[in-house]
Amino acid sequence: MEAAGETGRLLEERLTLDGGPPPETKPPRAYHQMVFVNRSLTLEGIKCFGFDMDYTLAMYISPDYDILGFELVRDRLVSIGYPHELLCYTYDPSFPTRGLVFDTSYGNLLKIDSNGNILLCSHGFNFLAREAIKKYYPNQFIQRDDIERFHTLNTLFNLSETYLYACLVNFFTRAKRYSNHLMGYQHGDLFMSFRSMFQDVRDAMDHIHNTGILKDRTLKNLDKFVVKDPNLPILLTRLKKVAKVFLATNSDYKYTEAIMSYLLDSGSKPGGPRKSWRSYFDLIVVDTRKPSFFTEGTLLRQVDTDTGALRIGTYTGDLHDETVYSGGSSDVIIDLLDMKGEDILYVGDHIFGDILKPKKRQGWKTFLVVPELTTELRIWREKRGVTAPPSSSSSSSSSSSHHLT
Repeated sequence: MEAAGETGRLLEERLTLDGGPPPETKPPRAYHQMVFVNRSLTLEGIKCFGFDMDYTLAMYISPDYDILGFELVRDRLVSIGYPHELLCYTYDPSFPTRGLVFDTSYGNLLKIDSNGNILLCSHGFNFLAREAIKKYYPNQFIQRDDIERFHTLNTLFNLSETYLYACLVNFFTRAKRYSNHLMGYQHGDLFMSFRSMFQDVRDAMDHIHNTGILKDRTLKNLDKFVVKDPNLPILLTRLKKVAKVFLATNSDYKYTEAIMSYLLDSGSKPGGPRKSWRSYFDLIVVDTRKPSFFTEGTLLRQVDTDTGALRIGTYTGDLHDETVYSGGSSDVIIDLLDMKGEDILYVGDHIFGDILKPKKRQGWKTFLVVPELTTELRIWREKRGVTAPPSSSSSSSSSSSHHLT
């Protein structure tokens, strides 16, 4: 996120894609610095700013981080019995994009619009022509609410998973020892359905997250996998001068402590006292389990920041500086910070867990971080012959555009 300039300038800016020249008094912004709005916002009414951590405050470096996730899941599948030939597949960042849908019946990756109309369809790495798509989907349409069959890959963590589905379909389609069927592959008395394949990948994804393998590998090489933005401490410091600031993340305390220390603990002025990352926030909640955090929630417990252990019982006390909590619900934010839903602007990367739920359930204002929008804007302008703004000197992995809803 951009931290240069005052908060009002960051959030109130209105940008359009009409290709018109920028104001003469301001140089054009790079794509990753742009903020888009679809409604008016009175910034004076925002008394509290909240942030997710993963892919929001902590931006993971692509494709390095995606490669790590892909290889861990791929290797896990091989370890439980999938063919060793899968180890020949390497991650291609040009193929997957966020928001694709995997059809667990036919093994297809689909790009659909908001109404369920199919825009693109691939079987493995083979993109199907319109007539071929009709053989699977006669109306070129799917029921998006059929979540038992259609799985939406809507987070940046899903990029490696998306590519792995294509690799699996590609491998089994080409392997001569397997015969191709509409809903999977046959080898002797073994039938490998797309649904079972999907479940195995999901289980492998859960394995690398729940066992901590992905987190451990990340923490061992933070410089390679996590963007360290020197403007982040500046942004949080400025926000805290005018409003309350909180962190609400699904990550556990140990991982949050390591990531946020890496991003913020060195943000103190040279020669000044060391500033703890926790001092940048008025409230810190880990293990939030979003999106359920915005509905029923879980028990609120206090975290022992020395050991990382959770204290017994449900926390019912007042808010204390640099205290970390685990679980709870969005009602906790409102109560402990003494805010109303309309006072809060929450920043996150997950369209469902970070944006829709808090907006509909609590009436929070929301701010969506969309890293891939930088590339989309560049392509959009190139196709229309519109002069692009100057590129940023920073790496593409740290670039992200933003959408205020």
